[in-house]
Amino acid sequence: MAFTLAHLSDPHLPPLPAARFRDLASKRALGYLNWTRNRHKFHRREVLDTLVADVRAQAPDHIAVTGDLVNLALEAEFAPSRAWLESVGEAERVTVIPGNHDAYVRATRYRAAEAWSDYLRGDIDGGNGAFPFVRRRGPLALIGVSSAVPTLPLMATGKLGSAQMQALDRILAQLAAEQAFRVLLVHHPLHSTSRVKRLTDSRQLRALIRQHGVELVLHGHDHIHSTMWIEGPRGEIPVIGVPSASAVAHGHYPGAAFNMFSIAREDGAWRVEQVVRGIDREMRVKEIRQVRLI
Repeated sequence: MAFTLAHLSDPHLPPLPAARFRDLASKRALGYLNWTRNRHKFHRREVLDTLVADVRAQAPDHIAVTGDLVNLALEAEFAPSRAWLESVGEAERVTVIPGNHDAYVRATRYRAAEAWSDYLRGDIDGGNGAFPFVRRRGPLALIGVSSAVPTLPLMATGKLGSAQMQALDRILAQLAAEQAFRVLLVHHPLHSTSRVKRLTDSRQLRALIRQHGVELVLHGHDHIHSTMWIEGPRGEIPVIGVPSASAVAHGHYPGAAFNMFSIAREDGAWRVEQVVRGIDREMRVKEIRQVRLI
């Protein structure tokens, strides 16, 4: 019996709440200007709601959301983001990690983890809200890390840092001895040509994966469909990105989409099929492609 995992990312929940002047006396000023002049045209609530309705209609066993639920990390954004998570599903069936927009400024960098605490509560670590965390769901071990750190204006880089890396080293070493399908959830992609959007310690993360292995890496951040392969201890590992869950197609950015993974153990090996579903210009969600990954 296959286990199904849905993956969506970067909902950038619209609309943006009203901001007080004092809230914008920081990096948020540029972000607010960008939203009001540009981004609000492309991130639409009706798109997001239509996509989530289709996710729920597919009845996956679990749903992973890889960050950027909010836009400027305003205090007024966190209660609506929690309500949206609850509309996606109960905490037992939905796992979330933060993105860089969820930790946009230092003043509220930890609010996302607080607001969504039971959606990122690990099974192994006693549920203390720390990263990395591990959640066991069916044959899956979902490993959540946080690359969400406040950055300077015009920067959207991410970083795990040495403490997370050391903990992840231990976790991956423990899981390597088990027959679990290991899914690493991280907001930033493991490779980027953009200096201002990259994961600054991706080399160290890839070294850990090369040593211990996982079966699948899921990320967001770039707002595009992407598949890359990285080296693991027993062959290449798929790294899958997905467009923003609220986006209308614009420029080189595709419209909102999500991935469905069907995961099964057959003859001592994992079999993984990916179905990509996306929204079209008539606001209908349809299958874009299907591929066997493993």
